[in-house]
Amino acid sequence: MKLKTALTTVALAGGIAAVSAPAMARDTINIVGSSTVYPFATVVAERFGRNTDFPTPKLESTGSGGGLKLFCEGVGTQHPDITNASRRMKKSEFENCQSKGVKAITEVRIGADGIVIANSKDAEKIDLTLKQVFLALAKEVPSEDGKKLVANPYQKWSDIDSSLPDYEINVMGPPPTSGTRDAFVEIAMEGGCKEFDMIAKMEDENEDKFKSVCHSMREDGPFVEAGENDNLIVQRLAKDPETLGIFGYSFLMENTGQIQAATIGGVEPTPENISSDKYPVARSLWFYIKNAHVGVVPGIKEYAGEFTSEGAWGDNGYLVDVGLIPLPREQRMEIAKKVKSLEPMTGNEL
Repeated sequence: MKLKTALTTVALAGGIAAVSAPAMARDTINIVGSSTVYPFATVVAERFGRNTDFPTPKLESTGSGGGLKLFCEGVGTQHPDITNASRRMKKSEFENCQSKGVKAITEVRIGADGIVIANSKDAEKIDLTLKQVFLALAKEVPSEDGKKLVANPYQKWSDIDSSLPDYEINVMGPPPTSGTRDAFVEIAMEGGCKEFDMIAKMEDENEDKFKSVCHSMREDGPFVEAGENDNLIVQRLAKDPETLGIFGYSFLMENTGQIQAATIGGVEPTPENISSDKYPVARSLWFYIKNAHVGVVPGIKEYAGEFTSEGAWGDNGYLVDVGLIPLPREQRMEIAKKVKSLEPMTGNEL
């Protein structure tokens, strides 16, 4: 009864209509969000359930954008307690949370990851530049004379550069709801886009147009949205040596027996190259705690404490074994302190 009363109080404090307490009663942490963070969160959740008196948290891979949307829908245990993200929360998402009563949110940066472009181990290993990646996957590209944008005419990698393989461009990647997709277009596609003077000038003249050109993936076949299930991409790559796939470095590490990563500008996606930003397509990983649910759904603070313990995310922690690239120790200590005190975001960080 104590739990049910607390749940009703939280719903009212959040400024939203309370639903009946019995419908809200829940003792298992509900986590949604990024497919890239999912493997790390799963390992933590399984250890947490095994080594404490709390139930093993329930995880759902919805993509970063989908997870943040669910997370921000409101306070009350019909809504998630934590959301994972393979990019930082956007200002607009923070404002959406605030408008729906999700006021106090603790932001946790957990480490780094690289986005890889991979193919079958039976295929030729490829080296790509960001410019070539953009030319292969963008909806519109500069014309040969560089004076205007045209519908992407490239069908084969060798059409872009004779040194690249002479087979059709066929790349499987994440959907728009995925943080991997967000990071890929912002880092890889935009990075290649800026190699063209006519497009680079747009950034100052018309930022919306610049973003539209750089972030729009082609829809005529060579790029295929594979959903949030990275396993499907791996299965396809294993069967078809001429198909490439886009996903997080951690997923590459789980499947090194079947797939290999392309180098980007000659740089391998290694932990050292990713953490030092030498690898061109690196990003940070996050999760967000709904503070109003702490003390209502049992174990949230303890789960976050386990995730941010040195035994988990430290230089020799168990998450390193599944591909997480740790943050510098000083940063880890600072973030762990914020988690312990559940320091809320202000929005000014974004």
